[in-house]
Amino acid sequence: MVDIYIIDLFVIGLLLLMVTLGSGWIARLPLSFALIYLLVGILLGPYAFGLIQLRRDEVFNAQVLEKITEFVVIISVFSCGLRIVRPLRLGTWDITARLIVFLMPISIFALAVVGKLFLGMSWGEAILLGAILAPTDPVLASEVQLTDINDQDELRFGLTSEGGLNDALAFPFVYFGLHALKDDNWENWFKQWIAVDLIWAIAAGIVMGIVVAKSLVWIEQKLQKRRPADELMEDFIAISTILITYSLTEMVNGYGFLAVFVAGLVVQRSYRNPEKPLAQLEFVEKVEKLLEVGTILLLGSILLFQPMLNYAMQSLLVIVLLFLIIRPVGVWISTIGKRPIDSHRRTLHPGTRWLFGWFGIRGVGSLYYLAYAFGHGLKGEAAEQIAWITYTTIVASVIIHGISATPLMKWYERNIANQRNATPPATIDEFE
Repeated sequence: MVDIYIIDLFVIGLLLLMVTLGSGWIARLPLSFALIYLLVGILLGPYAFGLIQLRRDEVFNAQVLEKITEFVVIISVFSCGLRIVRPLRLGTWDITARLIVFLMPISIFALAVVGKLFLGMSWGEAILLGAILAPTDPVLASEVQLTDINDQDELRFGLTSEGGLNDALAFPFVYFGLHALKDDNWENWFKQWIAVDLIWAIAAGIVMGIVVAKSLVWIEQKLQKRRPADELMEDFIAISTILITYSLTEMVNGYGFLAVFVAGLVVQRSYRNPEKPLAQLEFVEKVEKLLEVGTILLLGSILLFQPMLNYAMQSLLVIVLLFLIIRPVGVWISTIGKRPIDSHRRTLHPGTRWLFGWFGIRGVGSLYYLAYAFGHGLKGEAAEQIAWITYTTIVASVIIHGISATPLMKWYERNIANQRNATPPATIDEFE
C-alpha cells in the first residue's frame, strides 16, 4: 500500500502543475487561486480522501497550524515592505495611518460589541474575536496589492501597507483578550498591557526592524566587496533577513511581524544597486505563493461541516456585519477629509473608499492569531465558538473576495485609476 505522505506529495505536485499551466486562464476569471486551493484542501480532508490529517481522534494540532501560518505571514509582510518605495513621510503614508490608527480599533471594538451583545461572549472573548478578525490578510490580499515597485496607485498602496502593518495594532488586542480570559479584573494587568504589549512591543518592533535590516545589509555589502556570494545562493539573503529580524525581535518581546515589515522597507532603501531588492522581492514572492498553497490546503482539510452548521447563524451575523457594515463604515469614517496624493480631487473618489471597505480580506493572519490563542489560554466552549466563526469567516472571504477581486479591480482600473487626471500618474521622482 502506498504511504499517505507520498500520495500527498503527488496531489500537491499535480495541483501546482495545473494551477501554473492554467494560470493564464484562471487570472481572467472571477476566481482566485486561494479558492481552488481551498476546494482541493476540502477534498484532501476527512470528508473525502483523508490525506491531510491535522485533526486526529478529535484532537486538533493547533501548534502545527500556528507555526506554519506564522512563517507564511512573516514572508508575506516582508514582501509587502519590499514592494513599497514611497518616501517615509507622513503625508505620503496618510492613508496607511488612517487605516491602522482609526480603522483597526473601530473594527476590533465593533466586532467586540457584536460578540458581547449578540453572541453571548464575555468582553475578553469578544475583544479576542475582534482582534482575530479585524486585520486584513497580507497573504490572500496579494491580488489587490501593489503589483511591483513602480506601482504608486493609492488603493493598492493602502491595502498593501495596511496588510503589512496590521500586526502593529492587532496583536496588542489579541494579548488584551487573552489577559481578560485569564483574569476578568482588568486592574490587575491593564497597566502592564499598556507598557509592555502596546508601547514596548511596538517600539521594539520598529527599532529592531531598522537596526537589524541595516546591519545585515551593511555586513552583506562589506563581504560582497571582498568575495561575491554564489548567485544561486544570493536570494537566500532575503530569507535570512526575515528569520534573523523576526527571531531577534521576538527575543526582546517586540512584535516580529512589525519588525519584518519595517525590515522590508529598510532593505528596499538600503542598496545602491536597485536590482538587489528587486531580485529579493521576486524570490520572496515565489516562496510566498508556494506557502499560500500549503496553508489554504490545511484550512480546507480542517473544516468540519457539523460544527460549522452549529455556529452558522452566529458566523453569518459576523460575516454580514463585518463585510457589509463594520469595515465599509469604518473605512468611510477613517478616510473623511483624506486627499489623494496623485489627483486634483480634494477627497478620495467614493469608489476608491468603497473598495477600501470591501477588500477587508480575512485569511492566513487570522488563522495565525487563532492558533496562537489556542496555545495561550483559549479553550473550552469559547474556543469552539471563536474558532468556527473564524474558519467560516475566512472561507466566506476566500469565496466572496476571491470571486469579486478580479472584476472589481478591472472596473477600478478602467473607471477610477486611469481617469483620475488628464496627466499620467505620479512617478517615484515626483514623490521625492
